[in-house]
Amino acid sequence: MADYSTLARPYAKAVFGLAREENAFPKWGEALTALAQLVAEPTVASLIGHPALTKSELAGALAQALADKLSAEAVALVRLLVENGRLAALPAIAEQYEQLRAEAESRVDVEITSAVEVDSAQQEQLAAAVRKRLQREVGIEWKTDPDLIGGALIRAGDVIIDGTVLGELEHLKTALLR
Repeated sequence: MADYSTLARPYAKAVFGLAREENAFPKWGEALTALAQLVAEPTVASLIGHPALTKSELAGALAQALADKLSAEAVALVRLLVENGRLAALPAIAEQYEQLRAEAESRVDVEITSAVEVDSAQQEQLAAAVRKRLQREVGIEWKTDPDLIGGALIRAGDVIIDGTVLGELEHLKTALLR
């Protein structure tokens, strides 16, 4: 799949600005997610750029199909993306919009991987510590990986906190090899 991150950026920023003005972050998030899923469907994906279908025909068909499901602004966005040949960038637009939204709402998605299942009391303690460290609201996805031996690996965007036994062993190995 092509990387549409550069093409998606101005559209994501524009939608984010509109959502902020309307105080409608969730509405736009849901619309962009639905649209991203729509263009990922094989039937729709095969129509994008199909030589037998003009841009205006594709835009009209999608607008008609989406008119009762999405707001007029979201349908207008679809038309704009089709006319500019950017419809395939919708998943990247949705992803970048969610990043902008998370920043504006001071929240971050965190993945915590531990060697064993973490009980609910420990989960709450760890969540509170991560919230305090990152100074944001956190949405946590819990995973287990027995290869870590012990401890936890915390990923929040570009921030990685490695508190695993495996990580400490790697640090020790590196120090000994110097």
